[in-house]
Amino acid sequence: MSNFTFDDKPPLSPELTPYDERHFVTYLRLLDAAEEQADWREVVRIIFGLDPIQEPERARIVHDSHLSRARWMTEAGYRQLLRSAKD
Repeated sequence: MSNFTFDDKPPLSPELTPYDERHFVTYLRLLDAAEEQADWREVVRIIFGLDPIQEPERARIVHDSHLSRARWMTEAGYRQLLRSAKD
């Protein structure tokens, strides 16, 4: 069960945000689950503490939008993360 707060959708910013920094571990967990081809319903239950049976639309939105942002981090966001670590 989740004990952290999250938005249904992460920010759609071309820049790394404080939200991204707070949810970095969440993004890693989502990427790991995707690599293992885990069922999204199990993933959203474990990582976000959502019940995909009671809230199927919301659960899918939360999962897909955060996974998309996690993938963005691997393509572009990580560069900003590395730059900020240098400063």
